[in-house]
Amino acid sequence: MTDPDKHTTANTQNVGLGIGLMLLAAGMSTGLSASAKWLLSEIAMPVVQVVALRYLVHFLFTATVFLPRHGFEILRSRAPVQLLLRSVFLVLATVLNFLALKSLPLTLTTAIMFAIPIAITLLSVPILGERIGIHRIAAVLAGFAGVLVIVQPGSATFQPAVFLSVGAVIAASLYYVMTRKLAGVDRNASIQLWSSGLAALCFLPFSFLTWTWPETATGYVILVSMGLFGAFSHIASTEAHRLAEASLLAPFGYAQIITATIVGVLVFEEIPIPTTYIGCAIVVLSGIYIWWRERR
Repeated sequence: MTDPDKHTTANTQNVGLGIGLMLLAAGMSTGLSASAKWLLSEIAMPVVQVVALRYLVHFLFTATVFLPRHGFEILRSRAPVQLLLRSVFLVLATVLNFLALKSLPLTLTTAIMFAIPIAITLLSVPILGERIGIHRIAAVLAGFAGVLVIVQPGSATFQPAVFLSVGAVIAASLYYVMTRKLAGVDRNASIQLWSSGLAALCFLPFSFLTWTWPETATGYVILVSMGLFGAFSHIASTEAHRLAEASLLAPFGYAQIITATIVGVLVFEEIPIPTTYIGCAIVVLSGIYIWWRERR
């Protein structure tokens, strides 16, 4: 017979490990954004090149991990059109986010990106056929009000670059909706290789036109780290969702605001204004309420 106490202990350990991996993914995501921002602002590397190298390193790392285990069979997809569309949304979100990072503080772009669960809730209705009630509609409206508090439209501190960040939210939300559609259709390794490989293949030829080499060893380290941060963030998040339910893990993704604030202050000397935190709190609470309603 199976010892129920041992089974419960194993489940608890899996959930704890899943939460730890989700927190690690949040930190890695901050590392990715910070590395990209440094390359774009400190050495003026073109956005096309940063995007190309971000996905090239990601693809090479993922291929090194998965191809020896599974062979080239892992590159086959059961839904190539949907996977291609998902990859397009991911790349578009990355480009818009990187463009926004050139002009906006790291904490601000991170806070705006917290609206992704709210946008997913809306997009799931026409695309996935899901139905949402009045409670979640109210949470969505509150979340968008929080975004308005963050971006401060019409104020002296408003920067048009926030529209790029909002565009990144929409593209990323479409990416996650397509991920839901592909759940159980293709393996995670196939999805990662396709997404990173297609992005690198599309952007590398254009990046050669304005190629900029880092002038210091630090630049090369940050360049490679950017791709590794992206790869580890995806792998850690995927493994976390294998160990624990998505509805349990969702709130822990908001830990990224802490890492983004620390990195923003220490690396870029960015001091967030109070309204950023007020709006962020509204967005986070709206997202947590949506998460709570879905769990019920």
